[in-house]
Amino acid sequence: MSTLVDPDVAAVFHAMSDPIRLKVLELLKKQELCVCDLSEALSVAQSKLSFHLKILKEANLVNSRPSGRWIYYSLNLPGFSVIEQHLSTYSQAGRTLRAQPCE
Repeated sequence: MSTLVDPDVAAVFHAMSDPIRLKVLELLKKQELCVCDLSEALSVAQSKLSFHLKILKEANLVNSRPSGRWIYYSLNLPGFSVIEQHLSTYSQAGRTLRAQPCE
């Protein structure tokens, strides 16, 4: 019995599995922020934060916009539809069938 998981769904779950990345997403719900503001708000070094932002970008959850020497980040709202659609399949699943007895 094999079930395939969409790589995009797996990437979103991975991106959202870290507390720092979840905090970044929470901050970006309010407004676009530059790396320096995110770093300060989270008390995280910019190098460590860049790693987390890269994962969020690869999962298509954030957008980046360069401006001068800074990069500004915002939520990529369409990117969240991947996970919303995936999770909705569970609420639409209905009743779970009982397993057949093992022999």
